[in-house]
Amino acid sequence: MNSLNLVSTLIVSAHSDPNPKLFSISKAKAKAKAKPYTLICSSRHLSKKLRVSALKDDPPESQQLTRHVADDEGPKQLSPPQTQNAANFDSGWLPAFPHVLVASMSNFIFGYHIGVMNGPIVSIARELGFEGNSFIEGLVVSIFIAGAFIGSISSGSLVDRFGCRLTFQIDSIPLILGAIISAQAHSLNEIIGGRFLVGLGIGVNTVLVPIYISEVAPTKYRGALGSLCQIGTCLGIITSLFLGIPSENDPHWWRTMLYIASIPAILVALGMQFAVDSPRWLCKAGRINDAKSVVRELWGASEVDSAIEEFQSVTKNDGSDLDSRWSDILEEPHSRVAFIGGTLFVLQQFAGINGVLYFSSLTFQEVGVESSALASLFVGVTNLAGALCALYLIDREGRQKLLIGSYLGMAISMFVVASAVILPLEDQFSNSLSILGTIMYIFSFAIGAGPVTGMIIPELSSSRTRGKIMGFSFSTHWVCNFVVGLFFLALVEKFGVAPVYASFGAVSLLAAAFAYYFIVETKGRSLEEIERSLNLKA
Repeated sequence: MNSLNLVSTLIVSAHSDPNPKLFSISKAKAKAKAKPYTLICSSRHLSKKLRVSALKDDPPESQQLTRHVADDEGPKQLSPPQTQNAANFDSGWLPAFPHVLVASMSNFIFGYHIGVMNGPIVSIARELGFEGNSFIEGLVVSIFIAGAFIGSISSGSLVDRFGCRLTFQIDSIPLILGAIISAQAHSLNEIIGGRFLVGLGIGVNTVLVPIYISEVAPTKYRGALGSLCQIGTCLGIITSLFLGIPSENDPHWWRTMLYIASIPAILVALGMQFAVDSPRWLCKAGRINDAKSVVRELWGASEVDSAIEEFQSVTKNDGSDLDSRWSDILEEPHSRVAFIGGTLFVLQQFAGINGVLYFSSLTFQEVGVESSALASLFVGVTNLAGALCALYLIDREGRQKLLIGSYLGMAISMFVVASAVILPLEDQFSNSLSILGTIMYIFSFAIGAGPVTGMIIPELSSSRTRGKIMGFSFSTHWVCNFVVGLFFLALVEKFGVAPVYASFGAVSLLAAAFAYYFIVETKGRSLEEIERSLNLKA
């Protein structure tokens, strides 16, 4: 199996949000003088076009983010009724959770298809007649990436026209057909066609899931619920690796595994029949009553009027997603967000996650873990642990802090591994240091660079161009993914492990600096508030 084949089967998506927390204030306090502050998303040496500002004072009446309660009624917390119970259990996330869970199942499908070829590719090659041909083996795996690239590019137009809910159901068609065609394949063309269809569906879903979660989740829980994307991917990978164990003894087991891949796609299609659509998209589509019903169900009746006012005010100022064009992302401030989104994915991929995941199995073998499946499972569990930590931290610490900390941890980890290879250390100690560095790297990635990258782009994007910018950003991801997979082993063979890993560490430091200077903190702010702040020039 060539480098592209092995790397592609171990890809982890980097992948991967409504009203802010509302506070009741008195009439007197509402008239207090507002203090302006400025949010900067660029370094002082760069163009002023890369600066954004926001006002700390309340917006105009039609855009109010707070409510005024009569003095005789006393201050009231305007949180959804679900959060007000005797035990003070914060359950405001519960109404949105089932809808987000159905959407996150698409990431489970993504993870499953990443791992499904890890073991069975040998049996597939033998049965279909291309055993020993590393180029064809790589093609069977990498055609998945080609399909994902096309799916990502087309996803923006689909979301704009049909909305998230219907797009999920349409996208289930290539996922189901692709899995079944692959499972029934008796020729090379059939397996390649099936894998391409699956990739097409995955490309749409990787864009669609973050958009959907960002637009239906309450602002207070948007980060935590968005982290379910990464968790779903990790669980999909682990599940496929577990199910792949019988393939070592049963040469036809791969067909069963691919048939199983169609089941979660069917569940997504059925689940979306009962899920809500994005209230923001419904409002842009003119379905105001439907949007009100969704807001009432997910965020509480007290949020309906203010939320609809916010949606409509942004739509009036920026136009409708239903009418957006690709050329719109070339205009300010959309071009700035597209630049940030594309750069984040370039840095994420060239920080070496796919190369490290591939090489980790060899590192584990050096310390006695001979089973590649067992090594992959260990990596998958580490990745899942990091994603669970991200779920807890992202709404507490913020997106920017997690990104910076994540990349700094990845840089340190890469330098640790490079030192273990270069320095004249005892073999056992050197191997242990390499294992430690690898685990630190994967955990650091999963706690920030993985989940935050896909999550913050829809938060920064405007309502009008969110689908297009996400499609552009993820298509950049797939191109970089392919390039790293194609050249990683060749670079290792030419320069050695230490220089390549040190370069990954250097890119991670660059990514941390980029996050510090360019990323605007979105924690606790509604999508409309973020959009207004990005539209203001310093």
